[in-house]
Amino acid sequence: MKKYTPLRNIIRTIAILFILIILSSKGNSQVTIGELQGHIKYLSSDALVGRLTGSPGDSLAAVYIKDKLTSYGLKPLTGDGFQRYKVTKRVTAGKSNSLSINGIDYTIDKDFMPFSFSSDSRLESEVVFAGYGFNINADSLKWNDYEGVDVKGKWVMILRGDPEPENSKSPYIPFSADRDKALLAKDMGAAGVLMVSGPLFDAQDVFEPLNLEGYSVDIPVLRIKKEVADVILSKSKNNVASLEKKLNDTKKPFSFSTMVSVNGKAEIVRELANTRNVEMVLPGEDPKLKDQYIILGAHFDHLGMGGPGSGSRALDTIGIHHGADDNASGVAMMLELAEKFAETKGSHKRSILCLSFSGEEEGLLGSKHFVDDPGIDLSKVNVMINMDMVGRLNEANNLQIGGVGTATGLRDIVYANTDTSIIKLSLSDEGYGPSDHSSFYGKNIPVLFYFTGAHMDYHTPTDTWEKINYKGMVEISDLIFKVAEKLADDSSRLVFKEAGPKEEANRYPRRKGMTLGIMPDFAGVIKNGLRADFVTPGKPAALGGMQKGDIIQFIDGKPVNNIQDYMFRMGQLKHGQIISVEVLRNDKKVVLVIQL
Repeated sequence: MKKYTPLRNIIRTIAILFILIILSSKGNSQVTIGELQGHIKYLSSDALVGRLTGSPGDSLAAVYIKDKLTSYGLKPLTGDGFQRYKVTKRVTAGKSNSLSINGIDYTIDKDFMPFSFSSDSRLESEVVFAGYGFNINADSLKWNDYEGVDVKGKWVMILRGDPEPENSKSPYIPFSADRDKALLAKDMGAAGVLMVSGPLFDAQDVFEPLNLEGYSVDIPVLRIKKEVADVILSKSKNNVASLEKKLNDTKKPFSFSTMVSVNGKAEIVRELANTRNVEMVLPGEDPKLKDQYIILGAHFDHLGMGGPGSGSRALDTIGIHHGADDNASGVAMMLELAEKFAETKGSHKRSILCLSFSGEEEGLLGSKHFVDDPGIDLSKVNVMINMDMVGRLNEANNLQIGGVGTATGLRDIVYANTDTSIIKLSLSDEGYGPSDHSSFYGKNIPVLFYFTGAHMDYHTPTDTWEKINYKGMVEISDLIFKVAEKLADDSSRLVFKEAGPKEEANRYPRRKGMTLGIMPDFAGVIKNGLRADFVTPGKPAALGGMQKGDIIQFIDGKPVNNIQDYMFRMGQLKHGQIISVEVLRNDKKVVLVIQL
């Protein structure tokens, strides 16, 4: 027997080599619990301090992601693999803010503050008190604080809030936002606004932090303390407390000239920060299809230390918001899928483009920036697969997938590549949703959005790595790989289909009012206008001739410079009303007549 041993060893060695070759050629690289956990533990660690957009932790995350993709063999899509852009990180009052009444100068922070939506400008004029600053003409509610007073070119003093401060369902609430009141005052001819909180609305009379999202209304807007307002009102024998009580009791307008002049100036300073997307590509294996793409996407930013205005659900807690599920889980899955594609020969005739976005939590800023400056021909993208919060597969193994209606046959592909005895699917046709795939859907690109659902740790400091279901992530990764491989390898292209939104979706609170039936550009990419990123068939905008990409500049002759202007304008309209909408289309002005 011994004399046959060398031959047997040779045969055994050849057999092992053959098996290794077969394994390495198809599906040898597996997504593992250990690798997923390693990515998530780092990205959600204290060292990255919650990965706030534009912060050092955000930058460290971007470097980590790029370095990992580079180690798997991916190459930069352009340049060094980073797509850089700037975001507003802080809004502060400038040094030139001033307020003077009867020759007496008042102090910034102590007596007055500018609003973040104020313009940088000065005004010296008489002050007109205009109640709550309403001009409501609804069927069941009428109130016009501007009737019978001349506010043109003057300061207007307005009470904040509404006459029913204790009623959470008050019909006045949709008309009570500070910025809406300031924009209405401008529409009525005012050249500046002074806002004051009555004691029933805010007994503490504390200045809030300046809001990052305050698009300018193009006139100076100052918030003043009650004591300062009382000085302005003194000649009329009124004060803030008595006027608030009178308006609340009577539910009727009461406006008048104060016969006092105010000299005021507002200055807002917006501090910008640098951030970046990661964009790396694994070239396709087929010479004819390698210029087409499958996008694997996941955002890496989160809420930093939380706090007021951050989006944190733990409003009274300042602490690191680790964001293990949201969205270190999606990034980890994207990284592991990239590695698997790189090590699995014959898996991708098309190129695999891995995109990781910053700025998602602040309004899809990163993905919006990419689709507006992509560096590739977006018409050559077969599908964008977005992974956002994929780390909490529950005991019932329920996985939500959005966007299955955005291409013909996409739902069938998802089902055909899913073992539904392991994963229970909840499918949605719609291409719009609260994550980065929406930016691609708005560009006529089929999308899939993978999501394991919200939980009590969402947007709190307790979203930590040890709560992740890593076994579930491996199962989801296997499902996504099969679907992505099919879409990367099939010679036929997906055919895009519009699939929603069925109604106008937005990140801002809904106003009572009408809808045109569009998905607006929430990121504010366009200045001096609002772009319609999607126009829903059968809705007023579509029936009136609006097209995707139109930039709305005026509604009934009143300017629309941003999303907040648009929401305010729509909140003033009624069902059945016929309006004119001026849009910019391919650099040409077009006037549309639309019936709501």
